Formats: sequence, C-alpha cells, structure tokens
Amino acid sequence: MFMSFISLIFKNPFRNKSRAILAIIGIGIGIATIVALGAITAGLTSTMDETLHAGGSDFSISGKTDNSGTSTNPLGTSTFSEDWVSTIGNVSGVKNAAGVYIGMVSVPDSRFFTLIGIDSKDTAFADLKLTKGKMFSNNASEVVLGKISADKLNKTVNDTLEINGEDYKITGIFETGDPNQDEGAYSSLANVQDLMDDPGNISMIYVKVNSGVDVDSVTKTIEDKYSDNITTVTSISDIETVANALDMVNSASFAISLLAIIIGGIGIINTMIMSVYERTREIGVLKAVGWKGRRILGMILGESVVLTVTSGVIGSIIGVVGLEILVYLGILGGMTPMYTPYIFLQAFGVAIIVGLVGGLYPAWRASRLPPTEALRYE
Repeated sequence: MFMSFISLIFKNPFRNKSRAILAIIGIGIGIATIVALGAITAGLTSTMDETLHAGGSDFSISGKTDNSGTSTNPLGTSTFSEDWVSTIGNVSGVKNAAGVYIGMVSVPDSRFFTLIGIDSKDTAFADLKLTKGKMFSNNASEVVLGKISADKLNKTVNDTLEINGEDYKITGIFETGDPNQDEGAYSSLANVQDLMDDPGNISMIYVKVNSGVDVDSVTKTIEDKYSDNITTVTSISDIETVANALDMVNSASFAISLLAIIIGGIGIINTMIMSVYERTREIGVLKAVGWKGRRILGMILGESVVLTVTSGVIGSIIGVVGLEILVYLGILGGMTPMYTPYIFLQAFGVAIIVGLVGGLYPAWRASRLPPTEALRYE
C-alpha cells in the first residue's frame, strides 16, 4: 500500500507531459541562475583569496580605495609606492615582504590578459613550478608564461610574446595548479610598472612572518602605525570594494531566489490546480475507498515537490553546463567557477520551498473535496 502511494506521487505529476515540462522549465531557469551566480561568487572569492595568500604568505597589504594612487588594480584598491616594501620588511616579526603589480594587459587574441610583476628574487611567493626553461631576469624584456596560456597562444620557450605592442622573450613555462595563474604570465616588477605606465608603484605586498610569531599581532602593529596609508588584508572580505561587489552578487542571488519562489509558486499552483481539477473523480474514488483528507493532502503536496525537485536537478545541470560553456568560450576571462555543496543545497532548498508553497492550496482544496460530489463529476 505504501509503495503504491509513493508510486502515485512520482507518476501523477507527469500525466500531462506538456504542462509538466513547462512548469519544470519555468522553475529550472530560476534555479540555473541561482547556481550560476553562486558558482561565480565562490570562484571569485577563491581566486582572490589565493591571490592574497600567494606562495603561502601570511597576509597581504593593499592601498586605500580613496588614496592618490595613479591607477586601480584588479582588486579595486589603488596602487601605492613600492617604498612601503622596505618599510613593512622592517616591522618587528616580519620575515619577508615582496611587492607585486597585478596588471591587465593586451596580448594577441586577448585584450584582458593577467600579467603579474614581481622581483625575480621573490618568485618563491608566487610558488611557480617551471616545467620548461628558466626564470626571467629583472633587467630584460622577459616573461615566464603559464601552461594554459602557452597552450592557448601556441607559445613555448624562446618564442616572443607581444604585450601592449612590445615584444617580450618567453624564458620559461610554469605551472601552479591554479587555472587563474596558469592563464597569465609573470615578468619583472619594473617591466609591469612600465607597461601599466605606473612607475614606482605596486598593487600589493605579500608578507611572511617569522616562525612562531602571531600574525594578528603583526597586522595590528602595521594597522596602528600605517592605517592612514595602507590596509592589511587577511581575507578578501577585508577589501571593502571587493566585499561590496560580492555582497551585490549575493543580494542578486537572494533576489532571484525570492523571484523564483514567487513565480515558481504561481506556476505550480496553476499546474496543480489543473491537475486536481482533471482528477476530481479519481480523488472522489480514493476518498470513497477510505483515503483520509490528510493522505490526499500529502499526495498532492508530494507531487508538487517532485515537480520542483526535478526542476532543481535540471536547473542545476543547465547552470553548470552554461557556465562551463562560458568558460570554454573565454567569456569569463580567467575566472573559474567553483561549485560548492552550499550552492546546490540553496538551489534545492528553493525548489522544495516552491513545491511546498505552490502545492499547499491545491492540496488543501483536493483534501476538502466531498467524495459524493467528486464521484458525480464528469
């Protein structure tokens, strides 16, 4: 009896295939958007956190968003004087400090190519594993190219790469395991400063503290002394502009979730009411053979949830496939989406809520049908 009840719940929603497909597509689009936005947000957060802690650095230092730096780096903060590298290096507890410049440059077939400038003696912070060739020299027009970029641009060691109209010799190919870094390139700090027309400035400072030293105490010391000019960053949420941008994406995801609940709920109400209307006589028979109102209620609610969970599965697949197509086409640049369990839990949570909210009224209506009237219905 129980298995028969379960089989009805899974079979009934798809009796009218056209109506079921339309309902699934309508809700699935909202679910796909939730998954896509969530994966993009998680990917951006992961990428930026990896950038902030490159090479195992304990924390990073960035410029202020409202200072007088001459340009703005991809993290949304202004560049600042590289003189700060020696200042931070002399702070008690700091083992090493390295200045870097993160620039977006133009190369053949790509107008938005990530080029990172760093002194060759500090490349340990970048955690680069050279698979071919050697590291660049500080006093030459040389770069080391990420493996993914090398494959895309069909370049290898000793080839020339045109960057912002200038030729640079490729001295090595590196691989980090991070797709975002492996799609870019590294050169000397001075080269990148010149290419970005921002001499003497840097995007951030990677900081490594001495073994046994408390990182929080070092960051507090720096903040107490220099907070008017620079900002210590231990996580991406410490960068106000980036945190605000991520908050906007999260707010958009919440708004879409709410919209999906409202629109999906209306769609499910319509679908389930029509289903109940068409099965009035059948429901009357079920009541006549002893089915209680709450059993009818459970069946209709279950059918509604089956529809929306199916929408959740299909919507999640569409979201993932759609994002991967965008990645393949290079539309997302170097950003790699990250699919976390939370994203899919959120998507299916929305789907279940839509099913319960949308199916409640039709289920209640079906459970209240008088069996005698339902049996007379043609």
